[in-house]
Amino acid sequence: MSFSEPAAELWDAYDESFRKVDEVTLVRPGPIPEGLFHLFCDIIVKHTDGSYLLMQRDSSKYFFPGMWEATAGGSAIQNETPLECAIRELREETGIQSDRLTELGQFRNKDTFFVQFLCVTDCGKDSIVLQPGETMAYRWAKRDELLAMKDELVLERLQYYLENI
Repeated sequence: MSFSEPAAELWDAYDESFRKVDEVTLVRPGPIPEGLFHLFCDIIVKHTDGSYLLMQRDSSKYFFPGMWEATAGGSAIQNETPLECAIRELREETGIQSDRLTELGQFRNKDTFFVQFLCVTDCGKDSIVLQPGETMAYRWAKRDELLAMKDELVLERLQYYLENI
């Protein structure tokens, strides 16, 4: 099986205080210089009936192929705010169109600022649209089932939010 490399994108650079560094543009794929960060947004989708949307990553993905995620999400492109990124990624990866997202929190690792959002929706549960090359399946899971999948989900960093929403 061959895995596809991430496509080239232009990203804004941020300093350790999450301030945009105007004179620097990051190019993906490529290294992120030490002391700089890029922006990544995750969106947890909760249906009004209490279930959560799980998306299965495409088997051709470079990172975590075929694994399940309790989010939609991705990197912000140049000049995109966290909310704009979250709205775009939610639409691209699930087909859900909503600008009613609630920020749950932020944190950073060695080269990435992560901003987590929650989208509560009453969309038709069969209306999810998969994004070719990104997602290959979806399903809805109740909270207990989702929490029991702790070791099967890609995004360990979201456990705190999943346990507290």
